[in-house]
Amino acid sequence: MKKTGMLGRVAAGALGGMLLLGAAGAAIADELGDDDVAVNVDIEALPPVGALTMSVESGSTALSEVQSADAELREFVGVLPTVTVSDDREEVPDAAFWYVTGQSSAFTAAGAPEIGPEHLGWAPHLLTENDGEVAEGPEVGTIFDEAPNNVGLEGEEFLSLALDSAGARAVGSWEANADLTLKTPVDVAPGSYSATITLTLWEDAL
Repeated sequence: MKKTGMLGRVAAGALGGMLLLGAAGAAIADELGDDDVAVNVDIEALPPVGALTMSVESGSTALSEVQSADAELREFVGVLPTVTVSDDREEVPDAAFWYVTGQSSAFTAAGAPEIGPEHLGWAPHLLTENDGEVAEGPEVGTIFDEAPNNVGLEGEEFLSLALDSAGARAVGSWEANADLTLKTPVDVAPGSYSATITLTLWEDAL
């Protein structure tokens, strides 16, 4: 019991001395070694708020035959499903502009020769009222129509375009479609033909 009491008094005395010495007491300690710990953190960029996007009302459409003005041609017409471009971004790149293009594959049917995409033309229509922020693309005729724009949808053609993305964003959403016209020779092989129009939304900067 006496030994236990003595140890308690020594510990209490040492603690009291350290309290009295304060920071000055630390100066008499010997440094026995040290080591470093590296602290790493990956801080990723915040994702942009909002986006410029495109949607199409339907994944298919059908063409129906109409009376052709040319006795040597057959004509089929339809409407491209409504294409909507939406922009809800908080920030738009400087001098940016966007546009939508369309390009068709050939028409194919079992056991029949292909009908090339140059046989399919369109006349775009902008459906959203505007003050010039967005424009509809030019009419593109078929290979059987008059030059100069009688190339069909063999290459990418404009459906709609905004020369100033920031100005178009103020409206927020833009709709467009197009009248489709397919022209073939009168001796075209009968069959159930199908083709694909690929619509693409692009954005670039001047």
